[in-house]
Amino acid sequence: MLTEHINPRFVDLDSWSTSDMIEAMYDGQLTACAAVRPALPAINAAVDDAVPALKCGGRLVYVGAGTSGRIAIQDGAELGPTYDWPSDRIVFVMAGGLQAVLESVEGAEDDETKGAEAIANAELNENDVVIAVAASGTTPFTIGALRSARARGALCIAVANNRGARLFEPAHHRILIETGTEVLAGSTRMQAGTAQKIVLNLFSTAVMVKLGRVYRGLMVSMRASNAKLLRRAEVIVRQIVGCAENDAAKFVEHAEGDVKVAVLLGLGWEQADAREALLKHEGNLRAAIDELAHDRR
Repeated sequence: MLTEHINPRFVDLDSWSTSDMIEAMYDGQLTACAAVRPALPAINAAVDDAVPALKCGGRLVYVGAGTSGRIAIQDGAELGPTYDWPSDRIVFVMAGGLQAVLESVEGAEDDETKGAEAIANAELNENDVVIAVAASGTTPFTIGALRSARARGALCIAVANNRGARLFEPAHHRILIETGTEVLAGSTRMQAGTAQKIVLNLFSTAVMVKLGRVYRGLMVSMRASNAKLLRRAEVIVRQIVGCAENDAAKFVEHAEGDVKVAVLLGLGWEQADAREALLKHEGNLRAAIDELAHDRR
């Protein structure tokens, strides 16, 4: 596995100057970014398959161990506040449990049966979308989890940094990001981890956009759960509606912090009608606004 190989270029890294060391690591991060481009078609296909399943009520299930698991959990944890993705529609399957996010649980990743058990406990079905991440692609826990998910009919996506990874075998979609050798041999929190985070960013953001949780490049599904986000909600409403700042604040208040409803209030809808239109269009603000424009012709 290339991620574990020693790169001769860096064998004397510990004797280098700080500036040379930092520059080498920076170059490694650029390599990680470049490694994602060949994977774009695979990411596209995964998104296009995931969206219909999630529209049927499926859950997003993130699976991983160690660094890969932590990166996966970070991506999933941000979907709630950013896109108001329901907490009961996201599952984290982490080797060693969620305590392993903060503190390493050695050996937890070596048991394939434990991965399968975690999936069984989550009671997956054919509408669930599983994203399994492993730099080596050989992590037993993650492989066991993905195999079990496949057997239960879930859509299975594998992300790995080594060609021919065993993790790809049970996957419907195989996202290979060949980041090669690390500056520090085997330290996959470096290039491999950066590439994984980019892939997950692309995947989850594209999925949320396709599910109608973004409008005109704005996070219209975010939760206005604190003062900063409340101000952001007001700015978003003002930008879309074209109203005064005070009016935007009133719309957000009347909508109880729901940005989409606030926008429709600003465009002249009654609150009950606005909520009904969003329900009809599965929360898609663009579709609701198009309906309003059609009714006014």
